[in-house]
Amino acid sequence: MMMGSETAVVKHPKKRHYRQRAHSNPLSDHSFEYPTSPDTMDWSVIYPDFKADDRVRFCDVGCGYGGLLVTLSTLYPEKFMVGFEIRVKVSDYVNDRFKALRADNPVYNNAGVIRTNAMKYLPNFFRKGQLEKLFILYPDPHFKRCKHKWRIVSEGLLAEYAFVLAEGALVYTVSDVKEVHDWMVKHFTEFPLFERYTPGPEDKAAQVLIGTTEEGKKVLRNKGESWTAIFRRIRDPAEQ
Repeated sequence: MMMGSETAVVKHPKKRHYRQRAHSNPLSDHSFEYPTSPDTMDWSVIYPDFKADDRVRFCDVGCGYGGLLVTLSTLYPEKFMVGFEIRVKVSDYVNDRFKALRADNPVYNNAGVIRTNAMKYLPNFFRKGQLEKLFILYPDPHFKRCKHKWRIVSEGLLAEYAFVLAEGALVYTVSDVKEVHDWMVKHFTEFPLFERYTPGPEDKAAQVLIGTTEEGKKVLRNKGESWTAIFRRIRDPAEQ
């Protein structure tokens, strides 16, 4: 009889076991666990290699099934990144996905997911000027005028984004709905702490915005069109 240690095999999750409706009301009274302040957030429960002086630098708001994070984690192995997802089953899928990926390759130790509502709790997780990149890809369009207040880009939310983003940090937006794209461009360009920005070829994140997410792949399969806009956090005149 042969003796030896057995290594548990972590199976990769199947999306069909985690399906959930595409849209969720971000203003409804969901039950979330969240830190009272960034100082009380224990990131080590998400990242196996997280140390006390480490900081999460990238955030994917509404990360869906985690496709962008999977790609970014290998492009930026030195950066810790997190996806925020409001839907229970979808966030469970991303969590299980990274568990399986890490079992295969520790390069994915720098990425993880939190089930939370970015519209309510973003400053609870991040200090002022902590983030270097923020991603808003294929957000829920919320077409009806009465539901525009549900959109992830608004004047009030831009103030929170500006707070957690470092000077020079970038916000990447993509939508397959032209009206939503125009909405995001209008709000960002009218906000005094952001300016439209064209990245250079050295920006690896800008090269993978379309085609890495579940929604982006669906648009490509249907031969649809996606509109991209990138914005840079500029210095606050009040702080000069």
